[in-house]
Amino acid sequence: MVWIPGGTFTMGDNGGFPDERPAHDRTVAGFFMDRHEVTNRQFAEFVAATGYVTIAERPLDPKDFPDLPADQRKPGALVVNGTDWKYVPGANWKHPQGPGSGIDDRLDHPVVQVAWDDAVAYAKWAGKRLPTETEWEYAARAGSRQKYIWGEAEPAGQANIGVGDKFTLTGPVETYAPNAFGLFDMAGNVWEWCADSYDPTAYAKPGQLKESDEKVMRGGSFLCFPETCQGYRPSARMKSTRDTGLMHVGFRCVK
Repeated sequence: MVWIPGGTFTMGDNGGFPDERPAHDRTVAGFFMDRHEVTNRQFAEFVAATGYVTIAERPLDPKDFPDLPADQRKPGALVVNGTDWKYVPGANWKHPQGPGSGIDDRLDHPVVQVAWDDAVAYAKWAGKRLPTETEWEYAARAGSRQKYIWGEAEPAGQANIGVGDKFTLTGPVETYAPNAFGLFDMAGNVWEWCADSYDPTAYAKPGQLKESDEKVMRGGSFLCFPETCQGYRPSARMKSTRDTGLMHVGFRCVK
């Protein structure tokens, strides 16, 4: 882990998407943060030690999905195929793209297809927790107010993000240069779960955030393209439901 010294910074971006506004000052106490995203190797150690079964490996509960035929309630997760997302039975952290895919050659890649609840379970086992959204952005910025974690220049080989209309899936952690705090992949590779519930108007009403099943993700992924989401900007926000596994979402922990 890397020690992140406390301080005050400006969170959000008045020039970004509506849920990044208004920019406002926040003060953060010092904390430790994983230098890179939790890898398949690390998550496998957790599963071996605890016998934990991720949400994507559990059958869908008939009470929650009464209209689904039994053969469509099989364990699985969402996988992108071209430009479309599809629920694929058999997709999980060990088979990120469904049956036939694996992680034997991706042990140093970030674990994916883990839901928010799975990330929380890992963090608890490791004696850590998920970062708050404020901690995450503070750590990503590392004292800078520039557009990207590497500066103002448009991305050109600084992160694992989409190029043109192509993407390359996850890459090994610590492939690209770290930010000023020594943290890797705070832009691109995979989105990272944060502890907070998502509220698109949270910045306009501090202290009034309510718990919900939609949780914040930060950092962008290999599916973020310069022409579209630019989710790899340090202020960019994304969300998904806490029980959803995705092939471009992972996490890192703090303490």
